[in-house]
Amino acid sequence: MVLRVVSSKKLYKGLKISLISWFLIGFLVTFWISYQQIAGTIESPQALLVLGGAIEREVFAAEFARKNPNLDIWVSSGTNPEYARWLFSRAGISQTRLHLDYHAVDTVTNFTTIVDKLKSQDITSVYLVTSDDHMRRATVIGKIILGSRGITFKPLPVSSGRSSEPIAKVIRDGIRGIIWLTTGYTGANFVHQFSP
Repeated sequence: MVLRVVSSKKLYKGLKISLISWFLIGFLVTFWISYQQIAGTIESPQALLVLGGAIEREVFAAEFARKNPNLDIWVSSGTNPEYARWLFSRAGISQTRLHLDYHAVDTVTNFTTIVDKLKSQDITSVYLVTSDDHMRRATVIGKIILGSRGITFKPLPVSSGRSSEPIAKVIRDGIRGIIWLTTGYTGANFVHQFSP
């Protein structure tokens, strides 16, 4: 009987420590996400980050950049380089402000291939340009990947006329973002191998 009481006390103490640990982890994650959101609303973006996938995103970004001449433009796997340079040049954007990157193959890699380049340029806040139906997924991935480098963002959704993407894609790519943080692996090959 004495052994059971001692075991129960040890079990209770272990459970109590475990619950406190989980509470602290949850508190820290919540604090970090809240801080990122607050910092994102206070800090002025230094650049535009345009996710490729629809030409209207680059058209919108060219017009926005024309009205905001202090912003550099980073386009991740957008239209072909010749068209992109022509489009931004036509809007009066100097080629020195335009940074084209074609390493990404999907939304997760839009962020993973460019985040360290932004960080190396001391960019701490960006405008995130993508289609409105894609913004929810881009926001989740951006909070994970950009946030891991202390980069905040303000969403600039471009009207697409389409309904939001399925929540399953958001969850899948959020998990991929976390896996990238912990392993450096994006899972792009795996996802594209099994995508319809």
